[in-house]
Amino acid sequence: MSEINKREEGFEKKFALDEEQKFKAEARRNRLLGLWAAEKLGITGEAAAAYAKEVVAADFEEAGDADVLRKVMADFAARNVALTEQAIRAKMSELLAVATAEVKAGK
Repeated sequence: MSEINKREEGFEKKFALDEEQKFKAEARRNRLLGLWAAEKLGITGEAAAAYAKEVVAADFEEAGDADVLRKVMADFAARNVALTEQAIRAKMSELLAVATAEVKAGK
């Protein structure tokens, strides 16, 4: 195998690993967001864990974060929880950093 082929294969493997970690971090971020939102909604225990799973599942509706944001905002509006879109987006960013660090640490 030539040096160029080895290098290309290495880049492909790194890209695949990076994409897998990104997917895992976003899923973890969504679970953490769901748990945070559940607390704001007054949901506890197993119901909070189930709600977090709903938030994770919402991410499969379309590409990007809009589907997750829309679900959480709709649930907040239904329960009269006053949080702005900007506040939720800021929490999503904060939790993505936490989730990314956890995934990289192998947690």
